[in-house]
Amino acid sequence: MSISGLTYRGIDQVKGPLVIMRGVPDAKYGEVVKIFTEEGREWTGQVLEAGKDMVIIQVLGDPEGIESDAMIKFTGTTLQLPVSSDMIGRMFNGAGQPIDGGPPIRPEDYREIDGKPINPVSRDYPDEFVETGISAIDGMLSLVRGQKLPIFSISGLPHNELAAQIARQAFVPGKEERFSIVFAAIGLKTEEVRFFMEQFEALGALSRSVMFLNLADDPVIERLTTPRVALTAAEYLAFDLGMDVLVIMTDMTNYCEALREISAAREEVPSRKGYPGYMYSDLASLYERAGRIKGRLGSITLMPILTMPGGDFTHPIPDLTGYITEGQIFLSTTLYNRGIYPPIDVLPSLSRLMKDGIGEGKTRKDHKAVSDQLYATYSMGTRARELASIIGEAGLSEREKRYYEFATEFEEKFVKQGFEERRTIEETLDIAWELLSMIPERELTRISEEVMKEYHPKYRAG
Repeated sequence: MSISGLTYRGIDQVKGPLVIMRGVPDAKYGEVVKIFTEEGREWTGQVLEAGKDMVIIQVLGDPEGIESDAMIKFTGTTLQLPVSSDMIGRMFNGAGQPIDGGPPIRPEDYREIDGKPINPVSRDYPDEFVETGISAIDGMLSLVRGQKLPIFSISGLPHNELAAQIARQAFVPGKEERFSIVFAAIGLKTEEVRFFMEQFEALGALSRSVMFLNLADDPVIERLTTPRVALTAAEYLAFDLGMDVLVIMTDMTNYCEALREISAAREEVPSRKGYPGYMYSDLASLYERAGRIKGRLGSITLMPILTMPGGDFTHPIPDLTGYITEGQIFLSTTLYNRGIYPPIDVLPSLSRLMKDGIGEGKTRKDHKAVSDQLYATYSMGTRARELASIIGEAGLSEREKRYYEFATEFEEKFVKQGFEERRTIEETLDIAWELLSMIPERELTRISEEVMKEYHPKYRAG
């Protein structure tokens, strides 16, 4: 039996953004409903839970004004996003409605926003380098086309600036003309959203971008739809139009807070720190929509940004995100306080797919060896710095002083770069070699003799 098109009167309870009804046994999960009052006001909602005894509807918008005698119409359809190539260069709210003053989108199709993760059998392995123009990422945490690589940050750090810089500079070498950005702002402050809009417009990134903006004062339920409409648009651009799409979503912590709020309103049994027990599967349903599909030209590369509450990387949000994604980039308060931008702490950071996207024919054949050597040498430099904080720099051996100096130069010359500075991968690797030349060749144990003689500044100069 279907109840599509039927209208019911009478609501049992309005609880925050949730409407609870009884006596609707054939409602469908995810079904779109329309809510009307006698005064002519109208809301759109979605069935969140459907059972024989009770139906829970989440209201998409401010539920204020919904009374118990409101009428509920079940449409029989799910939430859909009109998609078209006209979306590129446009701005939308978290529900997918245009907010830039432009005309409505002329849809080429309608897509359900609750898309499915890519079937593992259909996945194509990510193995193509994405150049961001940022040395710390390109040189040591390389992003690969189709990868999921989150940025773990702390409130007050410049993750928004880093996201804007990546959106402006990123491309797949050799495929620049079909590279696009889908940007999703989730629960951001007005000034943060204004910053992104100004950056995208001033630096020319808007012409190849689709922006979905959900403000902090927008309905909390809209935070749950924002990443879904963004990924739906990305799937259309990637797998229908053949584009390489970089999806940047910030801040996923706001998404998880909205998830917790809705869970509490539904009186569900909480899990760690009050978050619902299904948060892992919910995040996975988003993250796993990124990737490459065999036989399809395009791809979705995902960079979610989340601010770790209290800087705790064991908090459920970064912890679960780390399990699902293929690495993480950590931003450091210590580096930021020393004036280093971007404050990327490379030692705890990781790109699990980096090895498959670099090397001869992709970046440069010395890339892997240089990256490994930078890790090892910088790690020794940070240990020397810690020792100096205990016994003083004068108490270090000559070898320890050399590594101490290397760590400082590495942060100042390799990690640090201007907000509008773009470095090619060749420039990044050349800077790395200049830094490694500070260390005696016999101690560069991660680099083969063949690579050393081809790229070391001493031999290249000779």
